[in-house]
Amino acid sequence: MGRDRGGRGGGKTGTKTGSQIEPGVFPIDAGTAEITRDPFTEGAWLLTLNGAESSQLNPDTPLDLGFEYMRWIAAVMMHRWEAGEPLRILHLGGAGCTLARWAAAWYPAARQTAVELDAGLAALARERFALPRAPQLRIRVGEAGEVLGAAYPGSRDVVIRDVFAGTRPEDQATPAHLLGVEAAEAAARVVGDGIYLVNHGGGPDLTAARREAATLREAFSTVAALADPQMLKGRRRGNIVFAASNGPLTGGGDSRRDALVRHLLSDPLPTRLVDPLEAFAAGARPFGEPLDGG
Repeated sequence: MGRDRGGRGGGKTGTKTGSQIEPGVFPIDAGTAEITRDPFTEGAWLLTLNGAESSQLNPDTPLDLGFEYMRWIAAVMMHRWEAGEPLRILHLGGAGCTLARWAAAWYPAARQTAVELDAGLAALARERFALPRAPQLRIRVGEAGEVLGAAYPGSRDVVIRDVFAGTRPEDQATPAHLLGVEAAEAAARVVGDGIYLVNHGGGPDLTAARREAATLREAFSTVAALADPQMLKGRRRGNIVFAASNGPLTGGGDSRRDALVRHLLSDPLPTRLVDPLEAFAAGARPFGEPLDGG
């Protein structure tokens, strides 16, 4: 979810490794993964899982992000922490590890773990996607909720939830046990005063998005939403990124928040920052599924 034809670099490039990626269809535990050339971006590749577009792979220019929601996540991080800071990042959902590759370029001292349930996909990513090596990026095969629940308090600066499951593109959804208050509280413990970044995908009916916002507000003092205005008006299918924190959303006071707003408005898909979210979440019931899915 979140594909558009825009993209924006950050002034740095990665090692020339794109030649290691080859097209093809590969078996994974949950079905098939297909790698094809991106018809809109020279040098980039697309990863499709069971027919659903999952990741853009752009190893030669890792700061160019073709998926809109990934650019929004990157923007939040860039305006909270200076480039080069040694962040501790946990990615719930690995797939093509595009955001992890971006973070390794913008924050080269970062230490990252990407959690991927599908062992076949994790092996494919490590073998064929020319990813940064440990300790910059470790890929852990496991269930995202279990890893999150077992993580030490304050052990991460950033947790990114980008988990979708389903055998067909139209069935793609975040598993229920990652949506509840218990999962949000677990994320709050793990990030401390850092940021929990959630990729919410859905259609014009914003009921689930409002419930997601209400759930996060149970565990975090600050919850903001990032989306294009048409999505927020319920006029199209797409993505909303929720940024939740018990610390500051941006560094450096109001000037940095204003800079984030300008950054989002200048995106190839101009994006709105909604903060606070009281009106958006008004009347919505938080998700109640426990972390273990029981």
